[in-house]
Amino acid sequence: MTDAALPTTLDAWLARLEAAHPVGIDLGLDRVAEVARRMGLLARPLARRVITVAGTNGKGSTVAMLEALARAHGLSTAAYTSPHLIRYNERLRLDGQEADDGLLIDGFTAVERARLAGEPVSLTYFEVGTLGALWAMAQRSPDLAILEVGLGGRLDAVNVIDPDVAVVTTVAQDHAAFLGTDLEQIGREKAGILRPGRPAVLGSRDLPASVREVADSLGAPVYALGEDFRWDEGLPDPGLPLDNAATALKALELAGVTLEAEACRRALAEVRLPGRMQWLGQWCLDVGHNPHAAGYLAARLAARPCAGRTVALLGMLGDKDADGVMAALIPAVDAWVTASLAGDRARKAEDLAARLDRLGAEVLHCADSPSAGADWLAGRLAPEDRVLVCGSFFTVAEVLPGRLASASPTAQTEGNDMRSEGVS
Repeated sequence: MTDAALPTTLDAWLARLEAAHPVGIDLGLDRVAEVARRMGLLARPLARRVITVAGTNGKGSTVAMLEALARAHGLSTAAYTSPHLIRYNERLRLDGQEADDGLLIDGFTAVERARLAGEPVSLTYFEVGTLGALWAMAQRSPDLAILEVGLGGRLDAVNVIDPDVAVVTTVAQDHAAFLGTDLEQIGREKAGILRPGRPAVLGSRDLPASVREVADSLGAPVYALGEDFRWDEGLPDPGLPLDNAATALKALELAGVTLEAEACRRALAEVRLPGRMQWLGQWCLDVGHNPHAAGYLAARLAARPCAGRTVALLGMLGDKDADGVMAALIPAVDAWVTASLAGDRARKAEDLAARLDRLGAEVLHCADSPSAGADWLAGRLAPEDRVLVCGSFFTVAEVLPGRLASASPTAQTEGNDMRSEGVS
């Protein structure tokens, strides 16, 4: 195939990638490693230092804080995350800026050339995206590359690159169809990003024993939250989990950065991550979609009570633990609006409502979509009420643009904290 036959727009490329592989998720490194080798990605370092972040929850916020902290210390950065909320371009940031369409297309083209240079290799949407992002990073050779694992760790496409520092944030049940429900086994999969003799940063006090066992078997030095580092009252609150902030600081230090107190304070004060405890007026948007994340959300809401009602707008995929999420949120939520999501993996609003009814929760409305649910709620909120939009990236992605458009300029800058107008 010649380059002339390839798509010329990002949307066309993404449509092509979605249809290119027989299954959407196909764990394993053999195919990815072969194409990476053909692309020269394994022949030289991707960056001066690489930090890879795995975990069930907290990966995105840890990556965002690593990026902000590194830039505050004068380092050039490249960060790869997934999934995206609004635009695919969010997945690759270079020096804090989203990659433009042209760079992403160049990366996809480089992957396509390599996978056809010899025996053709079939790749998934995520695998092509990962290799394309790694190619784009390699063109820049930044001071620090920060890679977020998509699913698991050991067999994830990101793991084709050897990190200088590996981070495991949390281990909980999610993606059961691929990772199972045994936390020890899930921990071993997450710990698959660790490398012999290279630092392993463990960012939770409650990790299964298997994570440390893997580190010990590799001779990887372990730095564990609560043992080797911790956060205290002097750490600025970024509105994101403080465990993740402390983890990011430790990982950056182990990557060879001499931390400066003022630079750290400035970075943590300014870091923002859309869709993670993001307040826009009365609306809080969070992509949490498993019981562990829901428990964190409930605790944050309970810590800052409001004068009115807390209403949850919930939309979830069918392969997620809806009952566990609801049970974790119920103590902090007064009433619910459920929303149907689109696609084969979707769960209907009526199914969510029936589950809530069995738990004794009040369901106000079943909506055909998250945006329809948000519209229904918008005209029925008292000034002292607040809304939690949660349950899926898809739920937040559909509601966020409308909330951004209607939010006041002040609300649009409030980011990931609880200091929003209408929230007491």
